[in-house]
Amino acid sequence: MKSWRGVLAAVLVTFGFCLAPAAGAAELKEGQDFRAISPPLVAAKDKVEVTEFFWYGCPHCFDFEPVLAAWARKLPANVSLRRVPVVTANNKWIPAAQLYYTLEAMGLADKLHGDVFVAIHVDRERLDDEKVLFEWVAKKGVDAKKFGETWASSGVQARIQETRDLARAAGLTGVPAVMVHGRYMALTQGNYEDLLATIDRLVERVRTETGIR
Repeated sequence: MKSWRGVLAAVLVTFGFCLAPAAGAAELKEGQDFRAISPPLVAAKDKVEVTEFFWYGCPHCFDFEPVLAAWARKLPANVSLRRVPVVTANNKWIPAAQLYYTLEAMGLADKLHGDVFVAIHVDRERLDDEKVLFEWVAKKGVDAKKFGETWASSGVQARIQETRDLARAAGLTGVPAVMVHGRYMALTQGNYEDLLATIDRLVERVRTETGIR
């Protein structure tokens, strides 16, 4: 089986990145700072929902993760961050999505999400190989038997299908990508701090539109 990093170059040819022209300092401009999602997707009514689309094998997602995590730790109570592992049409990213949703179902996503990125991009672990993956989670103190049962569960498979539907409805063209409240896809030239600044401004825009405070 090819590693996730091994298929990256081929995938990027058809599944590029959503990093686009830089955000301006003035008012938000469609096509420059954001892309409107039409029709808007359903989001929580009591919180502004920020959704990150990612793939564990993506080096850009790896670079973005600590920046996003630091931003997320400072979010107010009425803003939530949702992470969505993307599945491509050729299904090569399914193991990564399956891994994330297994960890999430076991209540371990917050604890091990960053460790997965490090294992793949720093330690060069072949976590797309189930044997290697199960040995890795066991080393992390996870009950391997329970992990295996959750990994193969219908609940995790259902979440993978939901991911396909959400990415399609959002018009996703690449990762990392960030959607704000199912209404806007944030855009930037590639500076993650600028991207987060644009996201903050989109959050404020949604608050004005929805009255969420």
